[in-house]
Amino acid sequence: METFSGLFVIFTAVAISDLISKWSPRISSTYFNLLFGIGIGSWNFTNQLVPKFDNAFFMLLVLAPLLFFEGQRTQILFVRHRIKQIIGSAFLLGIVSALFVTLIVSKMFLLTLPVGLIIVAICTPTDATALESVVHGRIFPSKIYDQLSMESLFNDATGLILLQAGIVWQKTGHLSFLKNTGSLLYSAGGGIVVGLVVSILITSLRQLIVRSRANSIYAQNLIYLMTPIVVYELAEKANVSAIIAVVVAGLVNNSEANRSRFSSPRQMHLGLELGDFLSNILSGSVFVILGLNLGRIFTSNYFFSNTNWQWLIIGISIYLLMIMFRGLYAKFINGYGWDSARLFAFGGVRGTVTLAMTFSVGGLLSESLYNQIVLIEVVVIVLSMLTPTIVFKLWLPLDTHLLERSLRQQKMRKKMVDIGIKTVNDMTLSDDVREVVVYDLQDQVQENTMFSFYRQWQDVSRHAENISALQSVAQRRALMQAFDAEREYLHSLALKHVVASDEIYDLYSEILLSESLVLDPENRLI
Repeated sequence: METFSGLFVIFTAVAISDLISKWSPRISSTYFNLLFGIGIGSWNFTNQLVPKFDNAFFMLLVLAPLLFFEGQRTQILFVRHRIKQIIGSAFLLGIVSALFVTLIVSKMFLLTLPVGLIIVAICTPTDATALESVVHGRIFPSKIYDQLSMESLFNDATGLILLQAGIVWQKTGHLSFLKNTGSLLYSAGGGIVVGLVVSILITSLRQLIVRSRANSIYAQNLIYLMTPIVVYELAEKANVSAIIAVVVAGLVNNSEANRSRFSSPRQMHLGLELGDFLSNILSGSVFVILGLNLGRIFTSNYFFSNTNWQWLIIGISIYLLMIMFRGLYAKFINGYGWDSARLFAFGGVRGTVTLAMTFSVGGLLSESLYNQIVLIEVVVIVLSMLTPTIVFKLWLPLDTHLLERSLRQQKMRKKMVDIGIKTVNDMTLSDDVREVVVYDLQDQVQENTMFSFYRQWQDVSRHAENISALQSVAQRRALMQAFDAEREYLHSLALKHVVASDEIYDLYSEILLSESLVLDPENRLI
């Protein structure tokens, strides 16, 4: 019951945040998620409704599917062409910067090297979703953005291996460089192998089912949705990087979907919609959970009772050193100019993986040391999100094309619907059929009032049985002709090259989906 109430609170916060963000298009919904999470964690009533953070639950049922869906949006050829960049930024940069920052911080603040490595390792992974939120509404160079996204998909393994090395070092007093290097290679390579093998087996099973009489849309999509959980669990059992495994599984699913999308269109469409829906829900939930735990930390006893502010200085120092090493790497290894190098440096945003790794060491260290680490990592997370949000607003121009997209599409949608309605008015139809069809077309631009909706709803509820077969056929034909006219209008715009193709495709797909509702004999809507 406690889990249910917690999910209800988190999902409600995600829904409200998304609604509010529609009224503030220049502010990413991520920040609303974060603020709601902080509010939930700070208010005792809502805080009690959400159970204590469970790292294993979070990684398996939230982070693994989210990374799987992110991997699925990336073509595997794209990764192959950038493999050197990925190895450089996700592994080489992560390890070298972590080691140097550990040495500097340990020397500056008189920390033992194992403790320094634990602290730095936790904030090594970057977060692609958090990056998306801080560059929202700004023109960010695609080359750098792509590299940052690829880095965040794979550098979690680097942080986890470094963290394991730090914990072993702290407990035993020994650190084996060769052993830990071997562990990293085994973990990353094993994650790739497990992700490839398991996802290929699962997709092959699904393809066999698709091409047989036993094909079931619902069974297929259940298998699809269970894929990241199965891959993650098997990778964990094999003691390899489960995070890399689910990312690789997502890449495999991308190439599989490209070559089987028409074998079962209903299943493919439902799967894509489910993937997008869950990806958005999980992404919002991640930041609500992040904010929730930040709120709990800010209102905790050890936060208020900690009069030694060294944790704040350590957190700031680690963040600044990480920025410096990232900038130097981008300049002298990637060969970027200084402007691009600073974008790459500040684009290394920390988020939920860092928080999850922080909580994962709770039972492995002394309480005082753990509390200190929590406060330090909170500083790094907050700085890594707040700082680029500010500096990118100063350095990067507004993406006015993106911000005005909604207005442009609204104008195009209004014009195409007017053309559709004119087509219907020119047809020979009964008044009842014409009224219903025009109402449906006006719904494409939300022009119908609540009063007209209730009246139509009442008519359908009371008099649906009185609609004759001829009227039903006439409705379908009228709507199909209207949709044809709307598509022709969009086609004319595409030929003139006056609007970006993706904006036209977006509206075109809306029309096709609307027409599928009219033609589908199974939906029973007409």
